[in-house]
Amino acid sequence: MAAINVSLRRKVRQNLTAHGFLIGAVLCFGYFSWYPMVREIVMSFQRTRRGRTTWVGLDNLDHILQDPAFWQAWRNTLLFTVLALLFGFAVPFLVAILLNELRHARSYLRILVYLPVMMPPVASVLLFKYFYDPGHGLFNHLLAALHLPTSAWLNSPDTAMVSVVIAATWMNMGGATLIYLAALQGIPGELYEAAELDGAGLLRRIWYVTVPQTRLILSLLLLLQIVATMQVFVEPYLLTGGNGPQGSTLTVVHLIYQYAFNFNNYGSASALGLVMLLLLAGFSGLYVRLSRNAD
Repeated sequence: MAAINVSLRRKVRQNLTAHGFLIGAVLCFGYFSWYPMVREIVMSFQRTRRGRTTWVGLDNLDHILQDPAFWQAWRNTLLFTVLALLFGFAVPFLVAILLNELRHARSYLRILVYLPVMMPPVASVLLFKYFYDPGHGLFNHLLAALHLPTSAWLNSPDTAMVSVVIAATWMNMGGATLIYLAALQGIPGELYEAAELDGAGLLRRIWYVTVPQTRLILSLLLLLQIVATMQVFVEPYLLTGGNGPQGSTLTVVHLIYQYAFNFNNYGSASALGLVMLLLLAGFSGLYVRLSRNAD
């Protein structure tokens, strides 16, 4: 009986310790993640003027829907997402395939690819801002050396968003590349050998072996990248001041920033944040459901 009591007390102490750490993590997560979300939902139905808060119902939503910047910000955000998927989703996968095929200096190239992720985002963005300088920037010097027409880059509404996408892709591709590379190294070599015996070339091996074997990772990173690119803020804010020429780089998150900190309209900012939350949550749920049905 004494041995049972000692064993029981030991298990209780172990469980209390484990639950203590778990409760601490849950409290931190709730305070820094869930509480701001709930607070945003509440503020989206309120308006604060001269220190007085009143409930206004859907007036904040009506206000942002009537703002022309609302629709322009969504167009720009969707454009950035599409371009970021064309560059930022395909390029890391192709780079990972290239690194996986190499036999020498693979470790050094991994560090080189991941180096932009280790740099502070502000430093990376300011580096690209210097590259894009129409007078003394590196990119225009290279174009001039190749006898090609130079570009206004960030100063033109036609090229500003593409310039932001290029910078964002270079900054963020390292993490995705390493994840893809880890998935590629888990593919059995026998599958590639069988494909080669069947006469499959490089492109066919990639399409019929590599892509199916990494489908889970591809679908997961596609979802994460769509959610992340829809919330882009740092790159356009630092490269073009947020709006860009003729509002060509104004994004939804930057419009939320303007409502809150430029116009002191926290109700409209919260309402716009709630709209984005609902759209991304709905898209994520639909994407996960379609992915399960496809499996």
